[in-house]
Amino acid sequence: MNKLIALLVVLPIFAACTGKSHQTNQQEWVSLFNGINLDGWTVKITGYPAGENFGNTFRVEDGLLKVRYDDYDEFNERYGHIFTTTKYSHYKLRVEYRFVGEQISGGPGWAYRNSGAMLHAQSPESMHLGQDFPVSVEAQMLGGNGKDERTTGNVCTPGTEIFIDDLPYKDHCYSSSSKTYHGDQWVTLEMIVHGDSIIHHVIEGDTILTYTNVTVGGGNVSPQHTIPSGPLKEGYIALQSESHPVDFRKIELLDLSVNR
Repeated sequence: MNKLIALLVVLPIFAACTGKSHQTNQQEWVSLFNGINLDGWTVKITGYPAGENFGNTFRVEDGLLKVRYDDYDEFNERYGHIFTTTKYSHYKLRVEYRFVGEQISGGPGWAYRNSGAMLHAQSPESMHLGQDFPVSVEAQMLGGNGKDERTTGNVCTPGTEIFIDDLPYKDHCYSSSSKTYHGDQWVTLEMIVHGDSIIHHVIEGDTILTYTNVTVGGGNVSPQHTIPSGPLKEGYIALQSESHPVDFRKIELLDLSVNR
């Protein structure tokens, strides 16, 4: 009888413990884009104040977040970004994107089928009116031209510096090991971000790039920003408008700070 009582006491405790463990390990992804409007986002386009969506550049149609230029006469270096209104530090970010159509007249050659997710970005309100890119570290998205090899998921460093293979990397962009994605196909890029310590870029389950020691410093932002130098541990997430039409279907985040 005593053994039976003990067993009846232990079983509920065991069930409760295993249930709690399962709940803790379950990944709870949150969509940052509601598929209806731009609530939760702030637009900043070069030459315009934060919050002004010049030319309806960023818009929601058919449940997609679209970047379009039909209300532009020419691009004229009007680089744009759409920022989350919340800062993040430790997280996974999953973005599904595709390039469509033709690049707008006046867009630079390097911006053909080019966009990106800016990680740890400064706020749009803190950017100069004419500032082209926010201080951030960029997970670059590139599409192929139908014949040449062109990796995606690269890293670029507007106003920042990083380490690759434990060595400081001083150039602006570093290529990943991804394959080339031609045409208008959807591509899923995942970024695993741990503050300023380490960031991974992942495509189709493969880690295609890793870098560490993210700090504020270096160039590639015009005019010169005013963000103090030092470790870049957190910031906003922003998506780019660089002169080629692009669609975003999913923008999902898993907050890793809750398990720290």
